[in-house]
Amino acid sequence: MMKKNNYNNVSSNGETLKILEIDPWLKPYKKDIGLRMNSYKRTKHSLLGDEGNFKDFANGHHFFGFHKSEDGWYYREWAPAAEALFLIGDFNSWNRESHPLTKKEGGVWEIFIPGKEALAHKSKVKVRVKSKGTDRDRIPLYIRKVVQDPNTHDFSGQIWEPEEPYKWSDENFRVDSAKPPLIYETHIGMAQEKEGIGTYKEFEDNILPRVKAMGYNTIQIMAIMEHPYYASFGYHVSNYFAASSWFGTPEELKSLVDKAHSMGIAVLMDIVQSHAVKNFAEGINEFDGTAHQFFHSGGRGYHKAWDSKLFNYGKHEVIHFLLSSIKYWLEEYHFDGFRFDGVTSMIYHDHGLGTAFDEYSKYFSLNTDIEALTYLQFANELIKEIRPDAISIAEDMSGMPGMCLPVAYGGIGFDYRLAMGMPDFWVNTLKRKDEDWDLGKLWHELSTSRPGEKRIAYVESHDQALVGDKTLIFRMADKEMYWHMNKDSQNISIDRAIALHKMIRFITISLGSEGYLNFMGNEFGHPEWIDFPREGNGWSFKHCRRLWSLSDNPFLRYEDLKNFDIAMIRLMSEEGLIGGGNPQPLWLDQKKKIIAFRKRDYVFIFNFHPTESHEGFGIPIHEEGSYQVVLDTDEHRFGGYERISHNTVYEVGTLPKYHTHSGIVIYLPSRTAMVLKKIK
Repeated sequence: MMKKNNYNNVSSNGETLKILEIDPWLKPYKKDIGLRMNSYKRTKHSLLGDEGNFKDFANGHHFFGFHKSEDGWYYREWAPAAEALFLIGDFNSWNRESHPLTKKEGGVWEIFIPGKEALAHKSKVKVRVKSKGTDRDRIPLYIRKVVQDPNTHDFSGQIWEPEEPYKWSDENFRVDSAKPPLIYETHIGMAQEKEGIGTYKEFEDNILPRVKAMGYNTIQIMAIMEHPYYASFGYHVSNYFAASSWFGTPEELKSLVDKAHSMGIAVLMDIVQSHAVKNFAEGINEFDGTAHQFFHSGGRGYHKAWDSKLFNYGKHEVIHFLLSSIKYWLEEYHFDGFRFDGVTSMIYHDHGLGTAFDEYSKYFSLNTDIEALTYLQFANELIKEIRPDAISIAEDMSGMPGMCLPVAYGGIGFDYRLAMGMPDFWVNTLKRKDEDWDLGKLWHELSTSRPGEKRIAYVESHDQALVGDKTLIFRMADKEMYWHMNKDSQNISIDRAIALHKMIRFITISLGSEGYLNFMGNEFGHPEWIDFPREGNGWSFKHCRRLWSLSDNPFLRYEDLKNFDIAMIRLMSEEGLIGGGNPQPLWLDQKKKIIAFRKRDYVFIFNFHPTESHEGFGIPIHEEGSYQVVLDTDEHRFGGYERISHNTVYEVGTLPKYHTHSGIVIYLPSRTAMVLKKIK
C-alpha cells in the first residue's frame, strides 16, 4: 500500500495530480489518469499493506530456488496446479522418483536435502512436474545458471555455488545524475571480430577500453537474461534469474560490471518483461501444467507477431516474480538500471501494432492495459528504493503521457524514454531527395518532447542494423562501401554518406534530448547488416560480429567517422551541451537548407544543402560577443576538406541585409556542420 503521506490529497478523478499541471492537454482525461492511479494505490495496498515497501516484498529469489544452509539444501518452487514435483539431477543419477517435494500452503513446494555437499557446484538439475495430463522435466524457475549439453543440445539447470563468492570492488560507484547518459548499446556475443560468440571476458578486456576511449559513460547490454535461441537477440527469455551462459560464467559477468565501474562507466541491462519464450523445456510456460500460471489464457496470452507468451500483470504472484527478478539483477550483478524492452506492447491490448498515436484519446481508451501500467509503476518504485541513483529507460514508441514523470505526479516513473520516432524520421528523410528534406519537420522531431519528460536521442540502434533493414550509412552508400572506403578513393556516394553520417548524428545529439544512444560499431559506419547464425545462412557468424579493425585502419574512412564521433561526444559531454532545455532557434531556411541554433554560449550551424555553399552568410545572434569555431564536420581528421576556419574570430555586429539584427557573417560550405563558442 501507499505510505500515508503519499497521495493523501488525490481525488478519485485525479484533479490534484501534478501531471495535469505539467501538461494541461491531459485535463480532459483526468478520470482516466485517476483510474490508473487508483489501480496503483489499490494493488499496492493489497500487496504491501499499510506500511510495506517493494524492496522488502520483492524477495522471491531469497526464498525460492536452491539455498544452502548449515545442514543441507532447501529447494522450493511455486507450482499451484501441479500434482507432484520431483528433484532430479546428477546428485541422484537422474532418479525420477527418489526426491519428491512436499506441497505447502499457497502452491509452494519444498524439499530439504541433508548434507552441505548434497548438491555440488556445477552439478546439473531439473525438476519433474506432474500435473493433469502432463509429466515434464523442467528447469527450476529461480535457477541461476543454465547450461546446454553439446551433444543432445538439451538445456539443464546448474547449481552455482562457488567456494569463494565474487569479491566486488565497486562499493563506492554511483551513477552521476548530473551527467547525461551517453549510452553505448552492446551485445556481448557479437562484440568481437572473430566468427564466433564473444565472451564476457573478451568484452571486458577488449571493448570496455574502447568505450572509455570514445567518451561514452554508459553501456547498455543486450541479451543478458538466459535465452535458448542465440538468434533471438536475447528477446525470447527463458530464465529470469540466470545470466546468459552463451557468454561465460556469472563471475565473469560480475567482473565485467566491476571493471566498467572502475572506469567510471555505468552498466544498464536490457530487461525483457514484456513477454517470454513459449518453450516448455527451457522456459517458464505452463510450469505447473496450466497456461495461466504466469500468462493470460487464450489469445490474450499470446503475441502473434513475436510468437511468445504474455504475462498477466494483474496477478499478484506474477508481480512478485517479476519484481524479484529486477531486485536480483540489481543486487547480484550490481547493474545500474535497466532499459525496459517492449513497453508499448505491454501497455496496450493490441500491443500498439498498427496504431498511430496521433491524439490523446488513443492513450486512454479501452485498449490501454492499466494492469501493465500499474506493474511498471511498481517496477520503477522498486528500482529507486534499492538504488536511488539507478536509471530506468522505457522503450515506448507510443509516447504515453507521463511515462517519464514520477509516480507521485501521476506518471509511470521512468527516467527516460527512447525517442523512437527519431530513427524512423531519418529513414523516411533519406527516402527523399536531399533537396526535398523538410527542415521544419526535422526541428520538430528532434527538439520536441512531452513537458517535463526526458528522452534518449538516437539515429539508429540495433533495430535498424538487423538483416532485412539497413544501417544509416548503408542506406546512403550501399554497395559502394565495398570498393570506395579507402581514403584515396573518390566516390560521390561515399562522400555524401560520410558527410551526412556526421551531420545527422551531430544534430540529433545536440537538439535538446537529455541523453544519447549509439549501437556499437555504428559510430564508425559499420558496413552491412546484423544476421545471426541460422539455418538460412548456413549457421554463419560472418555478419554477427563487429569489424573493429576497419575503424582502426588509418587508410580507411571508417577511422574518420570514429574520430568525429569521439570529438562530438567529448564536446557535448565536457561542455554540458546535452539537454538543458530547448535550444534557441536562430535561423531555419528551408530553401537554403540551413539550421542554426544556440545553446548557452555555443552556436550550432548546419548547412544540409547538397551543393550550395554560402559566402558571407549572416546568422543572427541577438547579443554582443565574439565567437570562434571549435568543431566542424569538414575537418581533415574527419575526412573533410578543411573549408572552415578555426582561427577566425567572428565579431557580432549589424547584419548587412538585416539592419535590425545583430549577428555574425560566416562562410557555410555545403553539407557541413559547425559549432562556435563565445570567447568574450
